[in-house]
Amino acid sequence: MGLTIPPPVGGLLVAAAVLDFAIGDPFFRWHPVRLIGRSVSTLESSLRRAGADGRIGGCALVALVGSLWSGGVWALQVAIDAAHPIAGAGFHLVCVYFFLALGDLLRHCDKVDLSGNDLAAARQATGKLVGRDTDRMDAAACRRAAVESLAENLVDGFIAPVFWYALAGLPGLALFKAVSTMDSMVGFRNERYRLFGWCAARSDDLLALVPARLGWLLITLSALVVPKAAGRKACRVAWSQHGVVPGPNPGWSECAMAGAIRRRLVGPIWLAGDLVTETWVGDPADPPAETSADYRLARRVALLAAAMAVLLATIGLLGSGSFVESQVWPVGDLA
Repeated sequence: MGLTIPPPVGGLLVAAAVLDFAIGDPFFRWHPVRLIGRSVSTLESSLRRAGADGRIGGCALVALVGSLWSGGVWALQVAIDAAHPIAGAGFHLVCVYFFLALGDLLRHCDKVDLSGNDLAAARQATGKLVGRDTDRMDAAACRRAAVESLAENLVDGFIAPVFWYALAGLPGLALFKAVSTMDSMVGFRNERYRLFGWCAARSDDLLALVPARLGWLLITLSALVVPKAAGRKACRVAWSQHGVVPGPNPGWSECAMAGAIRRRLVGPIWLAGDLVTETWVGDPADPPAETSADYRLARRVALLAAAMAVLLATIGLLGSGSFVESQVWPVGDLA
């Protein structure tokens, strides 16, 4: 019996990206990311009850959830595609669409900007994007947080999924989303998750390593095209300051965006009543980001960078022969 793996398809990627931008991420009980979250919670509870509540248990969680979702999505795709190619294409499209998250990100960030002089509304909208204390933030700090969230999550919610889909199809995309979801649920440095969440956090860092640097390059290229943006400064600031932001990956896109819009980002951040940083990123000669014009410029840069990511992935898929008429990769025969 022949076994085939449906490949990543450029046309479906473009369609999914358009749907994500136009409609956003639908909220319903059986959304795949919500189901991933439930599987993480269930398996975490089981592992802890079994006494595997340290690094070994955390590594087992990553292996189990990653295998469940990458293998499960692959098996469903193969089965549905074998039953009916049109149904298979529909399943393929829906999966890619559900695993992209740029449309909702833009809507959340836009709410911060559109709050205008309503500081309470701006703080409330900002609280849905960041974990810092918003009661100490003025309108300018809220807009900076929106720009930072847009830059960081452009990579996590869009560029990285597109990258892994282009590289490894639906299994790769599902694996990335599973690891990313695990990191957001258990990848903390508190007493409960310091050991158990270590593997999820490091796995997320590893899977985002290349996409984060692609994000830097795409923001740089986008800023070379977008009027009033600064491509060379985006490249320079990210190269020299990416290490200022905690973690191996977020600094590349956040610092690139600071350079791109010629504004400084971050600044004073309060968490649980404590001042955790007063560090700024960006050219020291530039003023802090604070106006609606600053946010809208960052938005245009991010949108073009996202479009470039889809374009490059589609070109790559075309070049790799993914637009074959059969839309399958033969990988062997089973007796």
